[in-house]
Amino acid sequence: DFEASFIRLIDKVTNGSRIEINQTGTTLYYQPGLLYGGSLEHDCSPSRGIGYYLESLLCLAPFMKHPLKIVLRGVTNDQVDPSVDVLKATALPLLKKFGIDGESLEIKISRRGMPPKGGGEILFSCPVRKVLQPVQFTDPGKIKRIRGTAYSVRVSPQMANRMVESARGILNKFLPDIYIYTDHMKGVSSGKSPGFGICLTAETINGTILSAELASNPQGQGAAVLPEELGQNCAKLLLEEVYR
Repeated sequence: DFEASFIRLIDKVTNGSRIEINQTGTTLYYQPGLLYGGSLEHDCSPSRGIGYYLESLLCLAPFMKHPLKIVLRGVTNDQVDPSVDVLKATALPLLKKFGIDGESLEIKISRRGMPPKGGGEILFSCPVRKVLQPVQFTDPGKIKRIRGTAYSVRVSPQMANRMVESARGILNKFLPDIYIYTDHMKGVSSGKSPGFGICLTAETINGTILSAELASNPQGQGAAVLPEELGQNCAKLLLEEVYR
């Protein structure tokens, strides 16, 4: 279902694509059309995160005929795909290096949705650039600061603070400049399922951004996770990323 949803999304952003799927769903015939863009909306399948759809849109968006402005609905943070927070923190600065920038390049999270039911909503807009600047980017540089977001939906707001404290407990040994925002969404903007998670990004003096993230198990699946453990493990994942 998530692949079918992805094909429908590609169909929306293009003009004149031909798509044929056989009855058993084992072969796909795709004839690409023009990248058209414009203002669109799409409901993503909740079995995969919005990140799954957003990743390919990030590659295509700068080359549309009209600037792309799309509202995607579904799961914003899960354990499989890169979350919207991570793409916002890592992919956008990377696009800017290639000369794709301006006020209209943004990812805005208006609602968070956790699996299994989702209910999140984001807005992604991107200007059109016919030509990219060539980039020579080989020296990652030293880490200068760490930023992050700890979010909680439909659980106690205290969960986010507990994740922040445990993550800082590990990272403060290496670096003083650490700021982790807490994001507790209430009411309609908290989606349909409870959950919490944290995403951390480390930025270097040259503007490289490394990221790590973890989310709690979906409601009714797997064991309950302690926010302290989640925060610690995410901090360790980030250090692992830096080490690599």
